[in-house]
Amino acid sequence: MTIDYLERATELLAKMPGVGRKSAQRMAFRIIALPSEYALELAEAIRALKEELKVCEQCFNFSASTLCGICSDAKRDPRLICVVEDASSIKNIERSGRFRGLYHVLQGVLSPMHGVGPDDLRCRELLLRVASAPIDEVIFALNPTLEGEATSAYLGELLKGSSCTLSRIATGIPVGGSLDYCDEITMASAIDHRRNF
Repeated sequence: MTIDYLERATELLAKMPGVGRKSAQRMAFRIIALPSEYALELAEAIRALKEELKVCEQCFNFSASTLCGICSDAKRDPRLICVVEDASSIKNIERSGRFRGLYHVLQGVLSPMHGVGPDDLRCRELLLRVASAPIDEVIFALNPTLEGEATSAYLGELLKGSSCTLSRIATGIPVGGSLDYCDEITMASAIDHRRNF
């Protein structure tokens, strides 16, 4: 019977991105070894994630209230919108401390192979935001993948007639990176997006 519980926990943990079966099994054994309070706290945290978190009505970031902390922050610049693929991208951008505008979470990217079209994303809501409020700039901060580039191009085409500036984050070689390890796509992007010295 214990083995069934262990197997079930391993199966569930292995469904997480980046977690293979062996890692999932190690996590399951670790949970068994830790005090019961930890397992209960973990279970409660997971329950709260699913039941207590909502989606911000303005930007579609995760939030415990109607508006997320960023959208309700009066110090943020509402005329600047950064379009991201998912909520985790917001965390990465916020860590830089450089962006003081608002966000728009698409909740994915266009991917015809996976059946994801414009109606499956928050594209319509972005168009409404731009049309209904004075927006100076929309910055596309989508991953530099084929799907991310296609999504940026699609949204750029839809917003072309608006009065706001459209831009995208720079891509290329990361600070501290080595040219020896760059693939041809990264190198091409670095050359294409070079800046004046």
